[in-house]
Amino acid sequence: MEWSNEAEQALREVPFFVRPAVRKKIESIANAAGINVIDADVYAEARAQFSKRR
Repeated sequence: MEWSNEAEQALREVPFFVRPAVRKKIESIANAAGINVIDADVYAEARAQFSKRR
């Protein structure tokens, strides 16, 4: 799965100890949607989905 520079930078703002799990979940969401490149918009949408689950 390819990540844009902007999405990678945003992921770096996530605490290091949960970053691998967040990356995996975002990639899973993107894959299910047929998205091959995670950009800032895909990242933001996936993070918004996390917030709705709380």
